Amino acid sequence: MSLRYQINIRILFSSVCILLLGGSIAVWQARQAVNEEIDASVSLAAQLIRFGFSQTQFNEADWLRGINSLKATRHLHIQLQTPSGQILNVPHTAPGDAGEELPPQWFIALVGGKYSQTEQPIVTADGKQFILLIQANPLDEITEVWAESVAFFISLSVLTLLTFLAVHFAFSKALNSIAIIVNALENIEKGRYLQKLPEFSTLEYDSIAKAINHMTDELRKAQQENRALTQHSLEIQEDERQRLAQELHDELGQSLTAIKVMAVTAAHQKADIQQTTEAIVSISDHLMTVVRSMMHQLHPLVLTELGLKAAVEDLLGHWASRHPELHLSLDCTDCVDALNQKVTIQIFRVVQECLTNIVRHAEASQASITLQIVQDPEERLKLEVSDNGQGCADGNIKSGFGLLGMRERIQSLGGEFSIDTRPQHGMRIVASIPLAR
Repeated sequence: MSLRYQINIRILFSSVCILLLGGSIAVWQARQAVNEEIDASVSLAAQLIRFGFSQTQFNEADWLRGINSLKATRHLHIQLQTPSGQILNVPHTAPGDAGEELPPQWFIALVGGKYSQTEQPIVTADGKQFILLIQANPLDEITEVWAESVAFFISLSVLTLLTFLAVHFAFSKALNSIAIIVNALENIEKGRYLQKLPEFSTLEYDSIAKAINHMTDELRKAQQENRALTQHSLEIQEDERQRLAQELHDELGQSLTAIKVMAVTAAHQKADIQQTTEAIVSISDHLMTVVRSMMHQLHPLVLTELGLKAAVEDLLGHWASRHPELHLSLDCTDCVDALNQKVTIQIFRVVQECLTNIVRHAEASQASITLQIVQDPEERLKLEVSDNGQGCADGNIKSGFGLLGMRERIQSLGGEFSIDTRPQHGMRIVASIPLAR
């Protein structure tokens, strides 16, 4: 069941309840008004008749005309009874004779009630005694109340209808806005980051739209960075394959050819065996050096054999020997050697990239590396690399593939990566990785 259908059903149910409640209140008020009007009419008529009889000489014709002229008697049927039991009727226009439309019987039954006949003794000015008989006949009052109730119910119905339409249009507008937002999210799910949400007149929806547009911009930037990083990685891979192929051809191929030639030469009787042997040993030593260098470039064996701490120390020693003017320091706990190999190789590559950037770009005289396991509150591996070099502006931080690559390595482990740098104040790189035991 759709939200629009549920809302319409609830609005319709609320409107019906309002109409029923309004109708019940109208009937109750009408019943109260009829009862009050009838009671007031009976009391007023009795007082007027008693006062008139006690002040004037009784004249039947004048008395009848006076009673007929009272508006209050339209709800009453008045009779006079003599002590002998004779009934004197007062002519009265029957309700409905004026051509008015009578209310329906069910309304009469709801509003009307049972009214008992009122009997009051009266004495005329000349001493005659009569019994005043007053019987309530509320049909005229019910007719008036019916007209008022119809007008009230029509007004209430119009107001309810207007409220229903206003709420319906408001919810329809809101649901249309939601549909636009959902459609935009579906496009984002499909990788279409160029589509933007429009501005909404409703503040809350406009805030959501701005947040989604900002998210879309960030996703598009991340997508572009990932594509550039992937392309760069593929180029590096191809360059490394080309370099390895060149080294294999230049070093291994030529060295093996030289060894083969020397071995063939040594087969002659006049060959200088000792000189040939020494040449072969020298070429073999060179080959071993080349192979170790290639293996170290592809994967540091010390990392697998001795652990992360020893591998980082070896890396720092390598850079220190090539750049003695750069002072490197390491603060590393021995616990890092027990880490998963997936974590250690990524951390080693991040440290390797940091040192490469420091040597190539920082122009620093000091650099420090801290590698510790902390509780924050879960167990995490924290890496911090800082230098006192020239630093850079915030806008240039994401321009290099090296920093992008480091960020991707840390995020692939579920960690957090941050950079703090200012021109002429060095750079500080912090990485935090959760350790799942």
